[in-house]
Parts: sequence; structure tokens; C-alpha cells
Amino acid sequence: MIDELRQQVKRYFLLQRISVALAKAGVLQALRQIDEANPLTWEFSAFSQNNEDGIIDYLTRRIQHPNRYFIEVGASNGVENNTTWLGIARKYSGLLIEGDEQSCKALDLLLRLGLCIGVNYRQLFVTKDSSHRIMELALWPNPDVFSLDIDGNDYHVVKSLLETGLRPKIFIVEFNSVYGPSKRMTIPYREEFAAATTGAASLYYGASISAWRTLFDQHKYKFITVDSNGVNAFFVDPNEFDRTYLKRIRGLEFQENFLQLQKFKIPWQEQFRLIEQEYFVAV
Repeated sequence: MIDELRQQVKRYFLLQRISVALAKAGVLQALRQIDEANPLTWEFSAFSQNNEDGIIDYLTRRIQHPNRYFIEVGASNGVENNTTWLGIARKYSGLLIEGDEQSCKALDLLLRLGLCIGVNYRQLFVTKDSSHRIMELALWPNPDVFSLDIDGNDYHVVKSLLETGLRPKIFIVEFNSVYGPSKRMTIPYREEFAAATTGAASLYYGASISAWRTLFDQHKYKFITVDSNGVNAFFVDPNEFDRTYLKRIRGLEFQENFLQLQKFKIPWQEQFRLIEQEYFVAV
């Protein structure tokens, strides 16, 4: 009886969070003045943390042959990620992958509300050797959207996925602005890597924007933009979009991570000095 009551309370507050997120998105969408060539004007946030929802929403409407399917690796609790907007508001189907047990319990509760028909989740700690498993779980090898956020080995995992044959139409990855706009670097691969949450060590994770652009160039993807908070980078398969339109896009090529700037109160150049003694891999 007590457990059932707790579940009812959790469902109630989850529905409240979803209602607030959708209401917020409605207001922000209405306030936008979209310039088709400027991705920053596409932004809004419902469930995403850095206005990714708007960029994803806009780009998916430009796909020429959509399959209305997404995959998100590092889906967290489902109410703060990049694809829940697609699942709830756009009625996409998809696959949410998360390694943390508690976050998976939250995903289970979210999906049992019945608001994301066709969306499933799997608990899986993703490594570069998990590529085949993700391909086995995926309904499509070329989902409309693939988003990855695992706060560490991201570069190595994406490289493995691309080499395995995954070919999303839109690929979203996090970059680390502490490395600046031109260094092509990432952390070395460590299977059990866990990003620090406090102190200067929290700056040591992930890959630079230039490293990502080099990798995606090798796989014939086109860079679109980074978000205005300096967290995510967006790439597309040009074969899935009107190429004339893609040529007109003028995205933001680099942006300082706002939360890191706020936390350390020094720019990325000085932030890098705090971790420059760490080991990095040039790519």
C-alpha cells in the first residue's frame, strides 16, 4: 500500500514536470523568429538542457526521407535529455540507453505513463566495444537522430559506432570547450572512465570541437552548429537533406561552455591550464 502510494506520488510529480516542460516549449516556440540560415534562431528547450530541442525539431523537419526513429545514449532520467521532445511531442519511436540503474528506474516510470508509444529503454554501460550491441538493439541503422552524452569516452565510442556502420541522419555529440576551437584532442580511452564532478578535474573529459569535426568529415558528415550554451555539436548526413539548403546554413562554430565559465569564472584558455598536465590524445 505504501509502495503504491509512493508510485502514485512519483507519477503525479513526473506528469507535472512534463506539463511544465511542454508549456514552456509552447511559449518559447511562439517567441522564436526563425532565420532558416541561423541555427541559433531555431533553439528552444522543453526537456533538453541547452536548447537542443529546437535545433533537433527544426532539422528533423528538413529530413527528406525520415523514419521517425531516434537513439539516445546517455538518456539520463528521460526528462532532461535530447529526444524526449521527439517521443512525446512529435510521436517518434526510439531507443533510450542509460547505464545508471536509478536513471533507468526513472525511464521505466516515464515510459509506463504511455506518452511515448514505441519508445523503449535498455540499461547498458556503453564502451567502444558496445557498438555491435547498439546496432543489434536499434530498429534502424540510420535513425533520424542519434544523440550521445556519456561524459568521457564519447569520441572513442562514436568512432567505433561509425566504423560499425551506424549512419544517423542527425548526429549530436557533446564537445568540451576547455580545449578551445582549434586543438584536435580528446582524453585517452579508459573503459571505466567516470568524469569528476568537482574541482578542476571536472574539466577533464570528452573531445574538442575540432576533433569532432575532423572525425565527422572523415565519414562525410556536414557540420551544422554548436548550441548557444557551448555544449553540443550537430552534424548531418548531407545525403538526407537538400544540399542547396545546407549550403545556406551559417552555424555557430565555437562557443564557450556557459556552465563551466560560470563555475570557474575564468575563460576556457585559463581553464585548460588547470588540466594541461593530464594526458591527451591528438586526433
